[in-house]
Amino acid sequence: MKHPSSHASSVRQPMNTEGANDSSRPEFWNTRFAAGKTPWDYRGVPDRLKTCLSRTKPGRALIPGCGSAYEVAAFHAAGWSVTAIDFSPVAVERAKNLLGSLGELVVLGDFFKHPFGKSVFDVVYERTFLCALPPRLWKDYATRMRELIRPSGKLAGFFLYGEEPEPPPYPMTSAQAGELFERDFVLIGDEPVTGSLPVFAGKERWQEWTRVQCQEKAIGR
Repeated sequence: MKHPSSHASSVRQPMNTEGANDSSRPEFWNTRFAAGKTPWDYRGVPDRLKTCLSRTKPGRALIPGCGSAYEVAAFHAAGWSVTAIDFSPVAVERAKNLLGSLGELVVLGDFFKHPFGKSVFDVVYERTFLCALPPRLWKDYATRMRELIRPSGKLAGFFLYGEEPEPPPYPMTSAQAGELFERDFVLIGDEPVTGSLPVFAGKERWQEWTRVQCQEKAIGR
């Protein structure tokens, strides 16, 4: 979810506007990317992610809801095998244009349905994806993360907490996060974020959730 280039803004083909007010539909994001209305766009790689990559052994990473996918280059440079996915054709076109030869790592598809294969990921990077989803889809998000992240792997990134009178974004509470993740994940890192964009200011936290087996969680209790 990042700001569109002039190329993306100049796209002239007709767009399907059905679902343009529903953030769970690609049309919602297509219209915003095409119009340049993307207040969530960081226009680069957050320092907190750079720090994480510098101290983490490379593996397989997934970036869901990648938007302009700036972070693909950072993961790749750090030695990771990275896949990014977004269901907005306009966003994916922008990402491919920005990334050049690394654009092949960006997939147009639905995170919830895309056939990633039997392979699982060491890290799934969260950045403005969960908070873009209406709360009715949060349980589906948690279930999909359980499917895609290997035991001892991580769901890591920026999570939004608080209240928002006119969503999206859709921030959550600590209680909601616990309900979503505590069955299959353990929170091992949690810290406030500085330098947030205005739309996220005071609400972002960097968190790292480690995937556990059910029996491991039972023993831990």
